[in-house]
Amino acid sequence: MADMTVNLCGLRLDNPVIPASGTFGYGAEFAELYDINILGTFSFKGTTKQARFGNPTPRIAECSAGMLNSVGLQNPGIDEVCGKILPAMKKYFEKPVMANIGGFSIEEYVYCCEKISQAENVGLVELNISCPNVHGGGMSFGTSPESAARVTEAVRKVCKKPLIVKLSPNVTDIAAIAKACEDAGADGISLINTLLGMRIDIKKRRPVLANKKGGFSGDAVFPAALRMVYEVYEAVKIPVVGMGGVSGVDGVIEMMMAGAAAVEIGSANLVDPFICKKIIEALPGRMEELGIARLADIVGAAH
Repeated sequence: MADMTVNLCGLRLDNPVIPASGTFGYGAEFAELYDINILGTFSFKGTTKQARFGNPTPRIAECSAGMLNSVGLQNPGIDEVCGKILPAMKKYFEKPVMANIGGFSIEEYVYCCEKISQAENVGLVELNISCPNVHGGGMSFGTSPESAARVTEAVRKVCKKPLIVKLSPNVTDIAAIAKACEDAGADGISLINTLLGMRIDIKKRRPVLANKKGGFSGDAVFPAALRMVYEVYEAVKIPVVGMGGVSGVDGVIEMMMAGAAAVEIGSANLVDPFICKKIIEALPGRMEELGIARLADIVGAAH
């Protein structure tokens, strides 16, 4: 029988499939479609200290083999999430969840991570220092080893759950940044966040997105994401969570062979809300075809 279990920063997951932050909300809408307890876990919507409406519209644009978004961390704020959403989540998701935290200052990251890590049903904290869609925060912390280490070190002191730092691909040397986060106390690294892109409306002669630029995701980014997961796996000793353009079972297996202990599924959830369910159901058969008895055994197999 195929063994799909994996270990992520000490947390045992039934399988490596994790819907990515920003593509799965807080899980409630998807729970109406299927039993989301089949997931390894899921990373919920990026949460900040204050409630945010996000960026002006339009903030979604289609493109070949992917999409652009400049949503800008729209969320109800940390108090609403801790006080109402997480308690309500227990009714439809029985497993520990991954809490994605955004911010605009080290102090905000520290405040939110300390508070969210006290929640009973939070099993992992994903520190988003890589969002390309907000001004004055987010990605600015993840663009150099020094700044990434500073925020990681500050959060590590107060975070009571395993800390996974989410990195931006919009840098020169992502492996160096990952190593700096490991040295500063990160328990894991997740990558990649979206690439930076844009579209232009040729009739109106101006950018399609109100924010001009946005995060580029989808099938087209998979080779770039896979290469970065491969490089980071060789640079650090802590677990890596791979994501970026994964939309099928073979993408999950490739990511794991590149070094990912678990794999997040992002934009594909917006195209097919059942995609994670389909991947989980397809994994045992694909494992048998490839002669894989335990998924955990193939992590880093391509090195």
